[in-house]
Amino acid sequence: MTTPTIDITAASTAVAKAKADALVLGMRSADSRAALPAGIDLPKSVAAEIASAAAAVGFTGRTDSLARNPAPKGLAAKSVVLVGLGDFDELDVVGEATADEAHEALRRAAGTAVRSLTGGETIALALPAGTASAAEAVATGAGLGAYRYTDYLSEPEKTRRARGITVLTDSKAQAGVARAATVVAATNRARDLVNQPPLDLYPESFADLVAAQAKGRKVKVTVLDDAQLAAQGYGGLTGVGKGSPRGPRLVKLEYSPRKAARHLALVGKGITFDSGGLSLKPAASMEDMKSDMAGAAAAAQALFAIADLDLPVRATAWLALAENMPGGNAQRPSDVIRIFGGKTVEVTNTDAEGRLVLADALVAAQQDDPDLVIDIATLTGAQIVALGTRVSGVMGTNGARNRVMLAAGVSGEQMWPMPFPEEIRKQFDSTVADLKNSGKRHGGMLAAGIFLSEFVREGVQWAHLDIAGPSYNTESPWGYTPAAGTGVPVRTLVEVAAQLSGR
Repeated sequence: MTTPTIDITAASTAVAKAKADALVLGMRSADSRAALPAGIDLPKSVAAEIASAAAAVGFTGRTDSLARNPAPKGLAAKSVVLVGLGDFDELDVVGEATADEAHEALRRAAGTAVRSLTGGETIALALPAGTASAAEAVATGAGLGAYRYTDYLSEPEKTRRARGITVLTDSKAQAGVARAATVVAATNRARDLVNQPPLDLYPESFADLVAAQAKGRKVKVTVLDDAQLAAQGYGGLTGVGKGSPRGPRLVKLEYSPRKAARHLALVGKGITFDSGGLSLKPAASMEDMKSDMAGAAAAAQALFAIADLDLPVRATAWLALAENMPGGNAQRPSDVIRIFGGKTVEVTNTDAEGRLVLADALVAAQQDDPDLVIDIATLTGAQIVALGTRVSGVMGTNGARNRVMLAAGVSGEQMWPMPFPEEIRKQFDSTVADLKNSGKRHGGMLAAGIFLSEFVREGVQWAHLDIAGPSYNTESPWGYTPAAGTGVPVRTLVEVAAQLSGR
């Protein structure tokens, strides 16, 4: 992948002296007028001129609003980008009950501002960033907002939003910017993977790419190819991958610092293209199916971020990679396969393939006895029906589900806890195998999670994330979220690891 990285730094330079092509100023909405929040130190004459310019163009400071003006005399920057903070209160960034919302407002404002720039400019951001967590939020929003996928453009440099991003903050808060830069880089790498065309991203090339990324990091890589998977009894991956000439892979990434006391296992669904197999999808439903590997992309890049941050937690990522195609050797509805570990599954729908490859990887992941297992998957269209395109569903054991929800609140990724109604399990009863792989239409997101629960040992702390909608934005960009791959839920996974490690 060749998408340029984004240089994100911090500086304690006074706002008026910050040299940049564009100075981003956050302004809150106060009585239908835009007002600079406390903590933005500007000469009175400059602040007055900015307020006058905002009023002249009708800028009120509402969320997502923007206005760009030439910089007034007294600023070292060439231009000023005003971005709305809504009803943001600078006190919110330190209040326990409101900090998560306040930090998300900062992320969204920074992302909105940077995403509006297209000239490859230098950018300085002056938003309320007096604490490390607030500075991290600003840097995160800016770095994610600056993202462009350029691998297949003939002149990628012409599309860059930013050549450099500087967050203006107190020196004591600058550690937050450094952490943000690491997590932003991981999120953007996940976006790159999701956006890559399936002609070039398939199980073997995916495995090769993450193996290359592991070099130079304290990460061990193990790859099982199609022959090894078949020989070792990984029936889910083998069955799903049979219809493609490009065979499946199972990738294990391991980060094992000596000081680690806890172990986090991530299991990612990696269907590099999902045609539905012999249960063929309608043509229109295949258009975005290169994104069906977003779970594996997030698991891999979250693990690399955990390693880059040197978090004192053991982390493993299991990437279940296959291409689901309707070839002459493809598995058929009514085939019975044996998942790794021994359970048999009657395949009644070859388009319910993600749960089959995840079942293999879930069983394998538990052999290491991790403290917490999280699987991440673009698993069901029912998730989008239930929760829309921006909110992921979280299922599993209560403790694990709650831990993920807490981390999601801190990271700013929207998630919602969902139940496992016991009556759904009987949908998977089979007359020829231990269970079948598809049930009724209603409650499909919950049903898929319940199927996966059959492969989780009793007593294991496990969470299942269905990210079908939030991982791939088919609508207009907004805030720091681009069209296409979003990188969800890399930030939440890194935060889970940080909390497990005590950082």
